[in-house]
Amino acid sequence: MKVELVVNGQPRSADVEDNTLLADLLRDQFKLTGTHVGCDTSQCGCCTVLVDGQTTKSCTMLAAQADGAQIVTIEGLSPNATEPDQLHPVQQAFAACHGLQCGFCTPGMIMSTVGLLERHPNPTDEQIVEGLEGNLCRCTGYVNIIAAVKAAAAAQGGGR
Repeated sequence: MKVELVVNGQPRSADVEDNTLLADLLRDQFKLTGTHVGCDTSQCGCCTVLVDGQTTKSCTMLAAQADGAQIVTIEGLSPNATEPDQLHPVQQAFAACHGLQCGFCTPGMIMSTVGLLERHPNPTDEQIVEGLEGNLCRCTGYVNIIAAVKAAAAAQGGGR
C-alpha cells in the first residue's frame, strides 16, 4: 500500500505492508531515528510524535492510518526552518533543567510536553503529571522533567 503524508513539513510517500507501524515507517524508511521504540506495547511513550497536532504513540498506529496526515517528530521541532539546528523552547528547557539523563525517553517526553503546552499553555502540576503519564523515565525521578515543562511554559509565554 502506498501512503502519502507530510513529515516535518516535507511531503513524503512510501510503500508499506498493511501491518507496518508508523514508528517503523519513520525510523526504517524515513531514517528519523529520534522516534525511539522502547517497549513495543505502548507503555513507555518513547515513540510519541504529533499526528495532526495530537500526541500519538507511533508504535500503536499503523502507517496506513497516517495516510494524509501531518506528522511532526523530534527532528521537526526546530522553530526556524532556515536554521534546523535551532532548538525548540521545550528542548532548550529540558537541557537547561537537566530533564534528561540517558536520553532514551527524552524525544517522547519532549513531544508529549509540546502537545501538553498546546492544550495547557500554563499547566498546573496536576496537568503536567497527567500530560506525561504515558511516558516512562527510568533515570530522572521526574523532578527535573516537571521543572523543564514549567520552564518551557514560561519561555513560551504561558508559565507562571
